[in-house]
Amino acid sequence: MVAHQRKTLGGGLDELRRRITDEGVEDLLWFEVPKSKKAPKQVRRALKERPDLLVVWGGDGMVQRTLDAIAGAKGGPKVPVGIIPAGTANLLATNLGVPDDLAGAVDVAFRGRRHRLDLGVLNGEHFAVMAGIGFDGAMIHDADGKLKDRLGKMSYVWTGLRHLDDNAPKARIKVDGTDWFKDDASCVLVGNVGTITGGITAFDDAKPDDGWLDVGVATARGAAQWARTMGRMAVGRSDESPFVHMTRARRIDVKLGEPLTYELDGGSRGAVKKIRVEVAPAAVKVCVPRQRSDT
Repeated sequence: MVAHQRKTLGGGLDELRRRITDEGVEDLLWFEVPKSKKAPKQVRRALKERPDLLVVWGGDGMVQRTLDAIAGAKGGPKVPVGIIPAGTANLLATNLGVPDDLAGAVDVAFRGRRHRLDLGVLNGEHFAVMAGIGFDGAMIHDADGKLKDRLGKMSYVWTGLRHLDDNAPKARIKVDGTDWFKDDASCVLVGNVGTITGGITAFDDAKPDDGWLDVGVATARGAAQWARTMGRMAVGRSDESPFVHMTRARRIDVKLGEPLTYELDGGSRGAVKKIRVEVAPAAVKVCVPRQRSDT
């Protein structure tokens, strides 16, 4: 068990420990961390004990850091991961159908189907949901920390409004080695699943186990164009918007005219002028709800 101390769900960590014990676990390894950045070290400690199951308690940042450590460790990808969605957005859990209640999530962790998932890799770091640079990265950067703790999901709306008129630098994007986009871009998103920040379905055809990553470039500027873009995402397909360009790829190279902040699974990183994103097929094994055909 690797748990973020500041995240809550149901009866909290004491209730989680009781439920895990009720599953008949006799040798429980328990690690708590004060922030998601501390998770990889504890995950590597846990993997040295060759666990039958690794359960992670926290939000998307905690899950991302955990999966990154697992994917990069020798023998790590063989260990199934159960997710207890105790964060703000819980996007990976939502996309996989993991319940947002403690009892349901624990049940999936112990009795769910062990399913291989792809991961994306951006500049050497794995992610499970999405990576974004530009508008998306700036929005998440400003929402991180105390604002997200206080406002929850609304923090993304608040910070997003502040960046509607941000610069849209020149971007050159190659997909699988071929020139694909060269124009002003306010945001570049790479998705492994369909639903992203704010519950928006940005990638209508994305699947986390098909060996592909979905790529979206937004050229919207100002409140009116962003409103049209978000409205199209809400009632139709994202690729029907005149301010969105989409494709699929296994490798994406982005070069920008000026450095912009990027993010991975809702966690802010630094400002860079170029990124490379690649798919890592079947990189981890995650516990997901059983389908009727599985029973």
